[in-house]
Amino acid sequence: MLKIEKLQKSFKNQIILHNISFSVNEGEIALFLGSSGVGKSTLLRILTGLDPADSGSIYLDNELLDFHTINTTHAIGMVFQHFNLFEHLTVEQNITLPLERVLKYSAEQAQMIAHNLLKQYGLEDKKHVYAARLSGGQKQRLAIARAIAMKPRVMCLDEPTSALDPVLTSYVAQNIQHLADNGYIVLVATHDTALLQQLNCTIYLMSKGSIIEVAQSQNFKNDPHAYPLIKKFIAGHE
Repeated sequence: MLKIEKLQKSFKNQIILHNISFSVNEGEIALFLGSSGVGKSTLLRILTGLDPADSGSIYLDNELLDFHTINTTHAIGMVFQHFNLFEHLTVEQNITLPLERVLKYSAEQAQMIAHNLLKQYGLEDKKHVYAARLSGGQKQRLAIARAIAMKPRVMCLDEPTSALDPVLTSYVAQNIQHLADNGYIVLVATHDTALLQQLNCTIYLMSKGSIIEVAQSQNFKNDPHAYPLIKKFIAGHE
């Protein structure tokens, strides 16, 4: 279980995150919904050690994690909105390079892991193609495969369907659900209301750095009137 307690973050006297608390079990998806600037991406960046928190605690399986060493333990993986791939390297090298440089795997070990992941994500025939030449959907799959290669317990995805068409959005939703079905703890930051309707998840609606309403996706689908703030947000984005 990933457990967050009373996470706080401010920047230049502006509150970015205020008293954020939640927990996510293995095989579950937490979807943080809200407009740009409400703190969704900052939350993920703190969890992956890219931004410091002012206060609060992160627990993984009841073990307190150090904000300053999260990104060295690789317990929490990140797929960025713009993928952050090594576009001058091949698809295969995007996976093998961090395995060899960071985890100190041999070239043979790294290639074996890359081969298996590329096959799993339908990119085996692209392994010698430069990442810059991939489509948006292919880059998304490669970014997920690269994150998984580091063997995280938690997967964070920041705006995973940004600028994708409805068909690719549906495909990405399947990939995210597949991560949860395989036991990962999954956190998604998004403003895309189409995505949340395709996932079995817990919805956390955020506004001005706070979580203002929480709903299980199935409960929301069955009775949207019980969750007026989420219902209103979705209505404003259709």
